[in-house]
Amino acid sequence: MSHSRRLLLVNGPNLNLLGIREPDVYGHETLADVERIVADAAADRGYEVRAIQSNHEGVLIDAIHAAREDCAGIVINPGGLTHTSVVLRDALSGVALPVAEVHISNVYEREQFRHFSYVGDVAIVHVIGEGVAGYARATELLIAAITGLAEG
Repeated sequence: MSHSRRLLLVNGPNLNLLGIREPDVYGHETLADVERIVADAAADRGYEVRAIQSNHEGVLIDAIHAAREDCAGIVINPGGLTHTSVVLRDALSGVALPVAEVHISNVYEREQFRHFSYVGDVAIVHVIGEGVAGYARATELLIAAITGLAEG
């Protein structure tokens, strides 16, 4: 277990279009807003955040692998990779860091294919359908879990 006070924030494909893409589903906040929300929530608990967003699965996997070296946990919204990517799930499992899974929309009220998450059984925190504000709650819950794991 890392003693780092850093989290990795991972946002998957198409999340660079937050605020533009389907605002009725995802709201008007941008990726920059998400990154600020997570950084602020983490800073309130003495943590810093390294953020990455990519539309390329391998870039996300490389960032997750690198997190082994200097991060205490990972907050991730895999976007559509949630429902398709075994390799992303394996990367998260392989680094053995605590994971918080976030989804802006309520995936269970959307298309059937969105109801399954490959990340679900790896994550210890799940925040779904709370909009962009859900990132702050996921960050808080993840840090609480990390702190509890460190104490236990």
